[in-house]
Amino acid sequence: MSQEQLELNKSLSPAQVWALALGSIVGWGCFVLPGDMFLPQAGVLGTLIGFTVGAFLICFVAVCYSYMIKYAPVAGGAFAYAYVGYGPTAAFICGWALVLGYVAIIGIDVAALALIFRFLFPGVFEFGPLYSIAGWDVYTGEVLLMTAATLLFGWMNYRGTNFAGKFQVILTFLLVIGIASLFTGAASLETAQPSNLLPLFAEHRSAFSCVLIIFAISPFLFAGFDTVPQAAEEFTFEPSRARNLMIIAILCGMVLYALVTLAVGIAIPYPEMLAKMETMRAAGGTAWATGEVAAMAFGKMGAVILACAVMGAVCTGINGFYIATSRLLLSMARGRILPAWFGEIHPKYRSPYKAILFTIAIVLLTPFAGRSVIVWIVDMSSVGTGIGYLFSCLAARRVILGSTGIENRALSLFCCAMGTVASVLCIVLLLIPGSPAYISEASRWCMVSWVGMGVFFYFSNRSEWAKLSESELRASILGRKDIPVFFKSRSPEIEVPAQAD
Repeated sequence: MSQEQLELNKSLSPAQVWALALGSIVGWGCFVLPGDMFLPQAGVLGTLIGFTVGAFLICFVAVCYSYMIKYAPVAGGAFAYAYVGYGPTAAFICGWALVLGYVAIIGIDVAALALIFRFLFPGVFEFGPLYSIAGWDVYTGEVLLMTAATLLFGWMNYRGTNFAGKFQVILTFLLVIGIASLFTGAASLETAQPSNLLPLFAEHRSAFSCVLIIFAISPFLFAGFDTVPQAAEEFTFEPSRARNLMIIAILCGMVLYALVTLAVGIAIPYPEMLAKMETMRAAGGTAWATGEVAAMAFGKMGAVILACAVMGAVCTGINGFYIATSRLLLSMARGRILPAWFGEIHPKYRSPYKAILFTIAIVLLTPFAGRSVIVWIVDMSSVGTGIGYLFSCLAARRVILGSTGIENRALSLFCCAMGTVASVLCIVLLLIPGSPAYISEASRWCMVSWVGMGVFFYFSNRSEWAKLSESELRASILGRKDIPVFFKSRSPEIEVPAQAD
């Protein structure tokens, strides 16, 4: 392994990695989407079945990631795996798709701070009106708030993962306690009763369509477990333990999503709650169903309890995806697919500090874009993460087929097949016209713009990595020249060694 790659600090414990995954999975959407999308579009049972099916199939994707983490425990995650299976062009496509997905999630978590503070401290940060974008008013005070949060988490990650990892554990603990308290309080209300959860499915579409809508955004809902392979180079433990950490995080995330959705649905008849939110929006107010339930359950203390949960969710998401984005950019720079500038390691903090600075610069656009515009980008982030999942599952299949000494080969290939099916289904449901989960027109135009930028960067930098031999690319991306790849390379293949299951 090159000296450059040895410089990342191995400081992440199993607890920190689990907190990294769970905290990244449960973000702003857990608290905003129950009233804005889950219940209106799918109903209670449609949402819960969608969560369950999505989490079940995404677990197969996590198993595929675990194969690849053991095979190549380096920063970069799906980008590095796409290179192993399909070469540098596929790696670029995968990496470019994931960069958008990761940065968008940071942006929407930062933008969620404005919503949180509008609920907790009405009017405090809504000073200095600037302009309105897609119905969302942008204020100087909220721009300053979101800018400060962006810089704070950027600074923490700039100084390395040691402190960021410990802070992630604390925030994740607050998140879990806050959600448990919210559900307990909502279920204890005098008005709470099972009949409030009717109708079980949204009345304006079939039960099957309701489930598909939630399942299709599974890559967005459970995106976060894939921060684990991005940080694989910084584990203080054996990479083989990553599989259980990812699966447990996905299942815990599913439960937390379900608890918040049930809390919103059971407090009062949820159609009545949704109608109340529509009335508040029409009056120009900040409609937040989860916040309304917290206030009903705990009065003024509800704001404090909800603040602990939401701040834990938002901050863990920002922190986790800072780590994932910067490590992805680092890996792409190592392969010369992005300029080498992104791959420089800080001599003291041993962090990819220039990749972090770039991430900060991009996220700093969020406060000025308005929450509505960020939502357009997030709508298509599921496509990007779905592409990353697909490449990882297909690469794992190639590694298993091309290696000797694999135990339980049939089971391993079954997991790869299920992960591939899940990834393809999510992508198809989001991109095929007529699908109940078809992304909006604004999101499609954002995606076209991002693809256009990708084509430009691909051909701008292609001459750089095309000069490198396959063994040099292996050393740069995977850390060693003797790790086999499974695509038709320009140089003679290295003999494929046996791989343990």
